[in-house]
Amino acid sequence: CLYWNQRAPPGTGDIFYSNAAACQRHDKPSRLREEVSCMLVGDGAVGKTSMIISYIFNGYNSDYRQTAFDVFSGLVHVNGIPTRIKLIDTAGQEEFGHLRSLCYAHVDVFILCFSLVNPVSFDNITSKWIPQIRARNLSTPVVLVGTQSDLRHNIEVLLHLDQHGTKPVHYSQARRLAHRIRSHDYVECSALTQHNLKDAFDCAIAAAIKHKHTGKPNKQSLKTSNYICL
Repeated sequence: CLYWNQRAPPGTGDIFYSNAAACQRHDKPSRLREEVSCMLVGDGAVGKTSMIISYIFNGYNSDYRQTAFDVFSGLVHVNGIPTRIKLIDTAGQEEFGHLRSLCYAHVDVFILCFSLVNPVSFDNITSKWIPQIRARNLSTPVVLVGTQSDLRHNIEVLLHLDQHGTKPVHYSQARRLAHRIRSHDYVECSALTQHNLKDAFDCAIAAAIKHKHTGKPNKQSLKTSNYICL
């Protein structure tokens, strides 16, 4: 039922709601009150692409294959206001660093992703990702997100980590980091189970909108509809 920007039916400008049993067709909105661009950054294989795919298609899809740079456009209603959001998915590998850096200055909010079961990806938030972002963009808000929360109590994962003398990232550790990097908020989520997945994107959208209006991201109550692919 859903169409994202690369696969929209030719010649259509229709909106399709993802929470309908059968696709609900709506007229193209004549006025959009907000536009938000959101970029997900973090090490490779921490689940950035899975977050986006699970969010926009309302379910986990293991068949999707990421390219070096994917952009998804869609529509949500934020407190009843139509808001166009652009989700930018980038590969975390070093060879794509130049491509990522070109986008940093033109983003409204960053979702900084690390895997809760990959402590190295957590350490790289401060050693790699924050310095890269702030070198190009000093003020855009960030939201820290711990991904793959469904694996935190997985026996095989815990045994693997123990063999390497480490363990999953604790909530209090991530909270302290969020405070240190002045993150708008900290969210732990799972693309597989969708636990807190919508909350992660809601936090990012709220931070972006507040910053665009006042220049000061802060926590605020926000209600959004399901993502609608354009």
